[in-house]
Amino acid sequence: MSNTTTADTAAHPDLKIAFIIGSRREGRFAPVVAEWFTTLATEHGGIELDIIDIADLELPGTHPDWGTPRTPELAALAARVDAADGFVVLTPEYNHSFPASLKNFIDLHRTEWQAKAVGFVSYGGAGGGLRAVEQLRLVFAELHCTSIRESVSFHAGWDHFGEGGKAYDVNGAVGAAKVMLDQLIWWARALRTARATHPYGG
Repeated sequence: MSNTTTADTAAHPDLKIAFIIGSRREGRFAPVVAEWFTTLATEHGGIELDIIDIADLELPGTHPDWGTPRTPELAALAARVDAADGFVVLTPEYNHSFPASLKNFIDLHRTEWQAKAVGFVSYGGAGGGLRAVEQLRLVFAELHCTSIRESVSFHAGWDHFGEGGKAYDVNGAVGAAKVMLDQLIWWARALRTARATHPYGG
């Protein structure tokens, strides 16, 4: 059961959480998991989701030199990342790691990540994407993000969803998602307050 009560939500405006879908592979499974998670997160309450699907973005293959002004498109994207109080990253696992497209997106931003919380949802084969998540924790630690201890993982994820993306046999995943969201909300709210009272120096 969620620790976020109605009174608590009323006392604290909803947190802005950017949900980042990190796969752009043709025929990807990510939209199925994304729909399941966004529905659950919306029902959980206390957060306002901004869905950033990397497959919908036109990202440069080569990063601009330091100090080069961003294009209007990249500036608008950076503003969305900057406006978020926290993040949830959805990632598959490719060869014991996460997709290059996701790393490209992450590396386009720096200060926008700092002093915020990040949670993870993953899927894959036998490993459930957990090896990708462990590597992402290292990346986000370097970006001064606080990663949430609990995560949501689907081992052989395609076995947990039926026709049309309808989920079944996911009771454990639902429980894990609720715990992760509770922890994410706690950290995101605490860090939002900290940033407001004492700007982060990075």
